[in-house]
Amino acid sequence: MRRLAKIAAAVAFVCLLAGWTVYLRPQYLGGPAGYVIVSGTSMRPRLHTGDVVVVARRASYRVGDVVAYRVPAGEAASGRVVIHRIRGGSAATGYVMRGDNRTSDDLWRPRPRDIVGAERLHVPGAGAAAATVLSPLGLGLICGLATVVLLLPARRPLPRARRDYGALAL
Repeated sequence: MRRLAKIAAAVAFVCLLAGWTVYLRPQYLGGPAGYVIVSGTSMRPRLHTGDVVVVARRASYRVGDVVAYRVPAGEAASGRVVIHRIRGGSAATGYVMRGDNRTSDDLWRPRPRDIVGAERLHVPGAGAAAATVLSPLGLGLICGLATVVLLLPARRPLPRARRDYGALAL
């Protein structure tokens, strides 16, 4: 029974790892997912400060899609990631973007190359945990724990002491 449980745990781990690799592996590791920690009030009431949004690239984007984009090069705040809704425009002319809690459009007109991805998953309030895990201290603790776990030998029962009452040679 114990062996069956170990096999089931191994299969579950492999399935989780495969799912992460296909759907949630970060873009900087060659995967499809981008991770955005929301900051500010521009997307209220849907998104709040501290929420994590997982985004994925698409072949095309439409009006109404919530996307994360990098402010285009040469613009004020260039490189900053903004998560807003597409209100108009096109891939050729650049998209018109606006936060749900805003009355005016963004100054920038991102093109498909500037878009990190469209919203795939929203995890409310997970930003604090993500920031902790992704901090140098958090990454160091995770690496240290993984090293300890991998280097510890498997626990095996100690061999029983054998008593040998043979003759003593002097």
